[in-house]
Amino acid sequence: MLTKDAFRDLMAGVCAPVTVVTAMDDGTPHGATVSSFGSLSLRPPMVTVALDRRSRLLERILRTHRFGVNVLGAGDGDIARTFSGAREDRFGHTPWRVDRGLPRLVGTAGWAVCALDRAVPGGDHVLLMGLVVHADSTTAAPLVYGNRTFGTHSEHARMPRAVTDYILAFTHH
Repeated sequence: MLTKDAFRDLMAGVCAPVTVVTAMDDGTPHGATVSSFGSLSLRPPMVTVALDRRSRLLERILRTHRFGVNVLGAGDGDIARTFSGAREDRFGHTPWRVDRGLPRLVGTAGWAVCALDRAVPGGDHVLLMGLVVHADSTTAAPLVYGNRTFGTHSEHARMPRAVTDYILAFTHH
């Protein structure tokens, strides 16, 4: 019989994108680090997110029928740790703003605004299917989670910076 630890060890070897899924409920931002995020459909544009059945964020998404997905970049490990912990005021430690009525973290690699299409129970989690109604992205190297550590697989993170990056760096000071 398969043990919980054997399954957990198997899945630890599978790299997953790291996101912070957010919701706004009664004017208060809520969010959690989620690595079970994926593309579902191009027509219409849909994504999936899996949340633990006991998640307070899940309750809020089911109530509001909306959620945001902040796709983290290679340098966002601290953000991932902040939103994965039990800390109450996660948003007090990370710059954010309201975008289309949802909490958006400042400077992430990507952003998706989703309307909840359906929620499907699956074991101890619920799979949320979201219709993407708005999306922004950058070419930043993604943050991934694999073998119980944050990192990136992207060659982009190891490439020399383009001349335009250096020029932009000097114009912002």
